[in-house]
Amino acid sequence: MIGPLTDKQTRFLTELVNYLEREKRPPTTKELQDMMQLKSPRSVGQYLESLERYGFIARGKGARNIQLLRRPLEISESRTTVKVPVVGVVACGVPLLAEQNIEDYVEVSDQIARRPFQYFILKVRGNSMNRAAINDGDQVLVRRQPTAAEGEIVVALINEKATVKRIRFKDNHIILEPESTEPEHKPMILDTDFQIQGVVMKTL
Repeated sequence: MIGPLTDKQTRFLTELVNYLEREKRPPTTKELQDMMQLKSPRSVGQYLESLERYGFIARGKGARNIQLLRRPLEISESRTTVKVPVVGVVACGVPLLAEQNIEDYVEVSDQIARRPFQYFILKVRGNSMNRAAINDGDQVLVRRQPTAAEGEIVVALINEKATVKRIRFKDNHIILEPESTEPEHKPMILDTDFQIQGVVMKTL
């Protein structure tokens, strides 16, 4: 419990702070309702009224109208980090996260790199995803997993080389789509001869 807040209000505030840090924008009432598994928008409103009354947030006009005024000490002190490997140029025939490919380690908040998932950071080469705000030289945080949902941005291993693209499924085909200002980058239609290494969570 934080100060005058109940345990449920504290949990709500913690999830709200996590969302603000992760998404860099306030959630909507519907997003809060789904996130907290509440039955109605009114329940969300009651939590927000309590947080506003105790001076943790302020609300204005619009759908994304929540402003965090102060960070609870208990939440700040509970922050821990995860050591995430940074992967550079992938050597042919060597697994993506083999020691030969790991250039460094970076401490990332466990509110971003959430347990129990495993993560790695990939240095992006090229501008095939610059319309998705992923530019040459950027680093992306990737959650390791062998599958992905329609429309997610993935790291795929093709012919032992890593590529970052948006994945689509159409007519029994897997398509890796670029999102680039350069017309030379074309969609890649694949069979089963590739591997999904993970899903891009954010650009660092």
